[in-house]
Amino acid sequence: MTQGFEFAASLTGGVEDRRGAWSFIRGFAAHWAGALASGDGWAETDLAAAEERLGVRLPAALREAYLLFGRRRDLTSNHDVLLSPAELYVDDAKEALVFRHENQGTASWGILLDSLQDDDPAVFIRPDLADKSAERWEAWLERLSLCFVEIVLSESVQADHELCDFLDPDDDSIELLEKNTVRLPFPAYPMGEEEQPIRWFLGRDALLREDGMAVLARGRTAEDLDRVRDLIPGDWLNDQR
Repeated sequence: MTQGFEFAASLTGGVEDRRGAWSFIRGFAAHWAGALASGDGWAETDLAAAEERLGVRLPAALREAYLLFGRRRDLTSNHDVLLSPAELYVDDAKEALVFRHENQGTASWGILLDSLQDDDPAVFIRPDLADKSAERWEAWLERLSLCFVEIVLSESVQADHELCDFLDPDDDSIELLEKNTVRLPFPAYPMGEEEQPIRWFLGRDALLREDGMAVLARGRTAEDLDRVRDLIPGDWLNDQR
């Protein structure tokens, strides 16, 4: 919890529907990254130009996200990249509208073309494989607005090195993580993943993500991050103390 922003309670609303998602993102930005301002979104003319170029109508949730905070790279593109309206494209197989890339090009996120008429469609991910014939769009999250909440959370733990760190955990690390923090109410994902879903935790002014391979942490301040390192000892990548 931080003063004036009930993280877990706001996130509970944020995972329910897209109105709650935008409310959570506004609150998170204000208390963790800098309040949203009028210039943080793309203009309606940018979205209209993308629609004309692509020959499709963008889903309401995609339009709302781009209009609200689509230009805030600190919320969307510290690691992976949210495409601008001018960069949106339909994949070669004509299956999905692609809106996000993994930072090294190993995966893309998209919306299936046959669901573009939905206001808040499901999001799929496609890995970039050596065997192109094996590439498939795989279920990621059930709603686009929920995906944008995930984007903001994931990009926030991969921001400034003074505020963020990375740990290759062992069993003791995971036990301490679960003991010293609170599991956040974000649904297990990727959808259909039978083993080790990505999980989110909240400490004292600290946000943590655990995915079975790494623990990523973000403090509101450098001191908050140091507190996490003390509670979960280990070889933290950016710890210079």
